[in-house]
Amino acid sequence: MWAFVFKRTLIALSVAFTISVLCFSLLQLSGDLALSIGGPEATAEQVEQIRVEYGLDRPVLEQFTTWLWGAVQLDFGRSYYYQSEVMDLVVERLPVTMTLGIFALAIALGVSIPLGVVAALKRGSWIDRMAMAIAVTGQAMPNFWFGLTLIIVFAVNLQWFPAAGSDSWQGFILPAIALGYYATPAMMRLTRSGMLEVLEADYIRTARAKGLRTGSVIFKHALRNAVIPVVALAAVELGFMLGGSVVIETVFSLRGLGQLAWNAISRNDYPVVQAIVLIIALFYIVLTLLADILNAVLDPRLRAR
Repeated sequence: MWAFVFKRTLIALSVAFTISVLCFSLLQLSGDLALSIGGPEATAEQVEQIRVEYGLDRPVLEQFTTWLWGAVQLDFGRSYYYQSEVMDLVVERLPVTMTLGIFALAIALGVSIPLGVVAALKRGSWIDRMAMAIAVTGQAMPNFWFGLTLIIVFAVNLQWFPAAGSDSWQGFILPAIALGYYATPAMMRLTRSGMLEVLEADYIRTARAKGLRTGSVIFKHALRNAVIPVVALAAVELGFMLGGSVVIETVFSLRGLGQLAWNAISRNDYPVVQAIVLIIALFYIVLTLLADILNAVLDPRLRAR
């Protein structure tokens, strides 16, 4: 098992380094950064002054190593637009994005696990077909369109929840539903397939032969084993949700990392864009690594390696 964990850790580190290279390179290839910062009305002298001030006149490799060393120390420089430290902006906005991600994950798990269990128990019935229809719809529906629909129905017409803002926990309900619904189908299908596999296992038949109640067999024996891969998948889905928060936070006007990234992109604030892309990518890499380690701990085939 330790060899498997060590191998996955090396892969995660190599992916993190590759993402840092791509994150730096794509912005370098987007054009003259000094000209973008100065704007179309900047003179040649002002553009050159900006290039010297931000170190853009140095070799690209030197710029990258300086930026990477600063990123390791959580120093991403200063924002071009906000004129403050990038890390201060990230720390200020991160709690909103994490709260949204946790709310969305809780909603996704709260819907997908019961629905997957019922679909497995009623295999081939109208409930099973309805669950699969929900899964297909969730994967096909754009989350920004779903978010706008939720605003129209529950915020504008019914006025049950606020349409925007993060001043109270009610402001996270609609964006969490919009964000969590996209993750629900994958976890629901995995719960269903896991329950179908576990229900055919010998120890489940033995438990039933001993006369155990159906509820005890399902929840105490079957679900406990079927939900293990779902927990690992939930960690990966949380990383997807953090990345998908850019659109949802913009739709619902939440002051999180997603909205900050959108504003930074529209204003050519490259240090902020680089920091957010790298931080969200690292979140996803770490969560994926934790999911792999959890599978290694719980899977006897991996423990034997």
